[in-house]
Amino acid sequence: MSATPGRGPLWEARADLVVVGTGVAGLTAALRARELGLRVLVVTKASGGDGNTRWAQGGVAVVLPGEHDEGDSVEAHVVDTLVAGAGLCDEDAVRAVVGGGPAAVTRLRERGAVFDALPGGALARTREGGHSAFRVVHAGGDATGAEVERALLAASHGQVPVLEDHIAVDAVRTPLGQVCGLLVLDGNGVPGVLTAPAVLLASGGLGQLYQATSNPEVATGDGLALALRAGAVAADVEFVQFHPTVLYTGRGARGRCPLVTEAVRGEGAVLVDATGARVMRGVHPLEDLAPRDVVAAAITRHLAGAPGGVDDHVFLDATGIPDLARRFPTVHSACLAAGVDPSAEPIPVAPAAHFACGGVVSDVDGRTGVTGLYAAGEVARTGLHGANRLASNSLLEGLVVGTRAAEAVAADLAVGLLARCAGTASLPTAPVADRDSLQRVMSRYAAIGRDAEGLAVVGSVLDLSTVDRVLDTRQLVEDAALTVAARALIAAAAEREESRGCHVRTDFTERDDLRGRRSHVVRLNPSGQPVLADPVAARGVA
Repeated sequence: MSATPGRGPLWEARADLVVVGTGVAGLTAALRARELGLRVLVVTKASGGDGNTRWAQGGVAVVLPGEHDEGDSVEAHVVDTLVAGAGLCDEDAVRAVVGGGPAAVTRLRERGAVFDALPGGALARTREGGHSAFRVVHAGGDATGAEVERALLAASHGQVPVLEDHIAVDAVRTPLGQVCGLLVLDGNGVPGVLTAPAVLLASGGLGQLYQATSNPEVATGDGLALALRAGAVAADVEFVQFHPTVLYTGRGARGRCPLVTEAVRGEGAVLVDATGARVMRGVHPLEDLAPRDVVAAAITRHLAGAPGGVDDHVFLDATGIPDLARRFPTVHSACLAAGVDPSAEPIPVAPAAHFACGGVVSDVDGRTGVTGLYAAGEVARTGLHGANRLASNSLLEGLVVGTRAAEAVAADLAVGLLARCAGTASLPTAPVADRDSLQRVMSRYAAIGRDAEGLAVVGSVLDLSTVDRVLDTRQLVEDAALTVAARALIAAAAEREESRGCHVRTDFTERDDLRGRRSHVVRLNPSGQPVLADPVAARGVA
């Protein structure tokens, strides 16, 4: 059964807070809100564990008291984050999130998460690209995300109700524009309303904009699109981080590709081309441990010369890592499944879409510019990441901002800032592009290397393949979200006539600090098209 155009909801549920997403940010927020006495309802379009969190391999970047390298500090972690962000981080946000890391990890362990430990009991730590010290704590070798997700789901069981197979379609708003609920479709396409004075988007990223990604199939930018339709603004959406090393499974690979965690390079693996030459030698002082944008761009440039006749992948030589199967069981298993023995031969790897550094503009307490609408995790742009995310800062952000967002909702409710309403809505109509065409042109023209001509091609293809549709199925909601996200990205990427972080323009190869050290803010115009906000609005939120 699917909803008919314009039809109102057929069922309703009520709460103080509705959380969209069951990843690290969403479940952390839901648990904290429950501790604060709020009635919480969590909604996810798949099953509880199907989000991106469980695929995070590396770990949580954190400087723990008494458990850090000599000379390492929270301040050093802040500096590394600012350097990776290439001049676009909000320093106050960085200090708040990084400084909140130790307490957040402590709370997570109290909720049952088990991290890898050394014989003396201290947590094991590794180093990843862009970090100046060994400060990344991990679980199960390279299964940190899976352990974080397991612990949070277990802690939520019996405490927080979760509606699975329900996709968020649109925000319910008062006549003054305040958010007071959420319009959803259940697994049968039946529309319903979740009435609540606060909605927290923790819906993850948008990796499915591209043909090859480390993200699962649910990462379609739904939260970004919903927030834009609700009147919020987005920023830094042109900065999509491509992970340098996903397992190369053959030309034309589509969908989620197995990740080869950066921690493998942290333990000594090196990138080589088909001739055996080192890819990162002489490129950056940190060589193979350079920030992700540097490594991904270097691989792309290197492959342009097709060394050894290979132009679509390089190799990660991890044969020198002792006991690789024990330290990186997830990577080892994925390689064996692809017919590669990583202990005896180099792993074929290539860059793939990995993490959205930008998103819905919010502060570190999750508040957006729309009353009643909050955002946390990858869907949000808090200012932590800037133009490029420092490795393993994402789980950290979800833990810290998820907690702070729940506390902000409780505070806003207590002082009467949030609106309660009856909640009426109908299914919206939105532009929907053909997903296959969208992914092809985004991968060809809007991935690591971009130029004005290619970005214009993306816009033309989207215009030709887009049709206005009533969003009455999960697929249409997802495809509409991808359409909005793609248009927002190319609008911002076309305006940024420089190369910075993970935004690489082949026609503007230099960084321009005179004009480029500001965020480009995107909003929807009255016809529903993403456009750049005027300079006054941009200064107010960036």
